[in-house]
Amino acid sequence: MENLNYIEVNKKTWNNKTEVHVNSDFYDNENFLNGKSSLNEIELQLFGDVTDKKILHLQCHFGQDTLSLARMGAKTTGVDLSDKAIQTAREMNDQLGLNTNFICCDLYDLPYHLNEQFDIVFTSYGTIGWLPDLDKWAKIVSQFLKPNGRFIMADFHPVVWMFDNDFATIFYSYFNIEPIIEEETGTYADKNAPMEAKTITWNHPTSEVLNALISNGIQLNSFNEYDYSPYNCFNQTEEFEPKKYRIKHLENKIPMVYSIVATKK
Repeated sequence: MENLNYIEVNKKTWNNKTEVHVNSDFYDNENFLNGKSSLNEIELQLFGDVTDKKILHLQCHFGQDTLSLARMGAKTTGVDLSDKAIQTAREMNDQLGLNTNFICCDLYDLPYHLNEQFDIVFTSYGTIGWLPDLDKWAKIVSQFLKPNGRFIMADFHPVVWMFDNDFATIFYSYFNIEPIIEEETGTYADKNAPMEAKTITWNHPTSEVLNALISNGIQLNSFNEYDYSPYNCFNQTEEFEPKKYRIKHLENKIPMVYSIVATKK
């Protein structure tokens, strides 16, 4: 591996992405600010009624989902590495007249910035791939959950990350064997955006995710797999139902998203 600080490299990238994402059609921020929820059917079904629930949202980007949960009556805290994303989230919180707390830090450093426990810890879509050590991640989840608190996760399936960008060949290992260092142009929210970015990520098989949680006292309640993505963020996609996207030539043959609900013992 190159001698790179993955936190510095990825923070720079996400600061640059935030500027593009806030103004993109993908995030549709204008309609979001006018009342549209950013949450998908998958996670809404997992949450149920969140009225008065304390929710910690890990790797929240610029806070749309965190603020959507607050609009539903939850008491929310969002955490993200990008200072530009958190600055944007705080501005949106003030604009919407909500009372969400946003914290800017590396996820592994969260215990130095927050000292409370939550009814629900939540993370979703493209988060854990930015983290090298899932045992440390699961310790964070466990530390901030109340006893009998729920962990809720929806994420892209690790099978998706095995393919090249056009889903033509198996390009990467399913297993977490080494950091993946890439340089890209554009971003998933605007593939033609005039930006270049270096990223350092890791593939995590489902066994690694589940065992990290279990070994840190978090008991699995449900694990589901979905043959579609609620986001049109990949190449070679088709929308076969409203807000449901598949890789056209792969149809329903691969899992694209999975979800977890688990309880702290």
